[in-house]
Amino acid sequence: MQPELSTDMKDPDAIPYFTWDDPMTVAQIHERLRTASEAERFRLLGKILREANDRDVWNFTTPQYVADNWDQIERNVGRRRPFWIWLLGKWGEHGLIRR
Repeated sequence: MQPELSTDMKDPDAIPYFTWDDPMTVAQIHERLRTASEAERFRLLGKILREANDRDVWNFTTPQYVADNWDQIERNVGRRRPFWIWLLGKWGEHGLIRR
């Protein structure tokens, strides 16, 4: 039986829609991002940037963290890579992040 997927990123017990292939709760994602190896954190962040709605990404990270670690994250972003490069560039141009 497939777990029920959710769009509620504030509920720690919800299973986000973008983890359909590896179900985990919002709380488990936060825990992995805090405690996993660097390689696993960047893999998971890449998946979030690739699969999650742009608004939902910021429940798990910050724009500055993504910018600071882009070299490690980008290999996991897949088809969304051009979008994130564009967005980070624009935020940098406007002084919203340090590049």
